Formats: sequence, C-alpha cells, structure tokens
Amino acid sequence: MVDDTTNNDMEQENNQEQTEHTAEDNQTVNEGQTSTELTPDEKYAELNDRFLRLFAEFDNYRKRTNKEKIDIINSASAGVMKDMIPVMDDFERAIANNETADDIVSVKEGFHLIFNKFKNTLESKGLKPMVAKGQAFDSELHEAIANIPAPSNKEKGKVIEDVEKGYYLNDKVIRYAKVVVGQ
Repeated sequence: MVDDTTNNDMEQENNQEQTEHTAEDNQTVNEGQTSTELTPDEKYAELNDRFLRLFAEFDNYRKRTNKEKIDIINSASAGVMKDMIPVMDDFERAIANNETADDIVSVKEGFHLIFNKFKNTLESKGLKPMVAKGQAFDSELHEAIANIPAPSNKEKGKVIEDVEKGYYLNDKVIRYAKVVVGQ
C-alpha cells in the first residue's frame, strides 16, 4: 500500500507539473500575441512616426543638395575668373602705356594681342562663336531683328548680316545671333 501511495503521489506531482508547464506555455503564447499584435492606434502612431522620419530625412537631403548645387555654381565661375585675371592685367598695362604712347600702330597691335589672348581663354573654356552669315535662318539659333529684300533669289530666307554674334558653350546656345534676314 505504501507503494501505491507513493506511486499515486508521484503521478499527482507529474500531472501537476504538466499542468503548470501547459499553463506557462499558454501564458507565453498569449504574451507573444499581445506583443506582436498592435492596436490600430499603435499601428497608426508607428506608421506616422516612420513617415515623419522619412519626410524629415528627405527634406534634409533636398536642402543639402540645393546647398551643394549653389556651391558648385558659385565655385564654377571661379575657374573662369582665375583665367581672366591675366587678361585684365594686360589691359591695365596697355591703358598705362597708352597714356604715353605716340605710336598708334603699336597701340593697335597691343589691343589685338590682348583680344586674341582673351578669345583663346574663352575658347579653352568651351565658348565658340556662331557663324550665321550666309546660313539659312533658324529660329533655334537666330533672332531676326529685321527683314530686308534679298539681293538675289539665292539669299531668300538666309542671313544677310550679323548684327550681334551668337555663341555656343559646349554645343549649347548661350546667346542667339541677332541677324538681318533676306525676304
């Protein structure tokens, strides 16, 4: 009988342990469900927080790129200005020498040299003059300021005279040529 009592006690303890483990497992499962399942208000708050952070991140990116773009534009002209300083120095020397110069030919030659240096500097930066005279009128390249009767039928619809030269910068028109067109 003692053995029966001991066996019964052990069975009761095992049943009790199994019941306790099952209760703990159920509690753990219930806790896991409540922690992963969010209420609609919590979901809204989480999504709203993510949206606000993403929007702020994008706004900072936009501001940073705009600032970088402005810095690039401002520093881009610095290279051109640096290359133009020697031309300005030449003009200053020419003006100082012209006050005492008696020889007009040397003054003209000096200004031609400065002009060629200036032109070569601009061409090295990608500036090219537009050739318009004798070309067919193109509204994408030319700005007609006057129409005159064409001297011959061959010159109808063509540029008769350049009033102001047009220029390309790296194959993009930066100034349209002002022209007279034959009609």
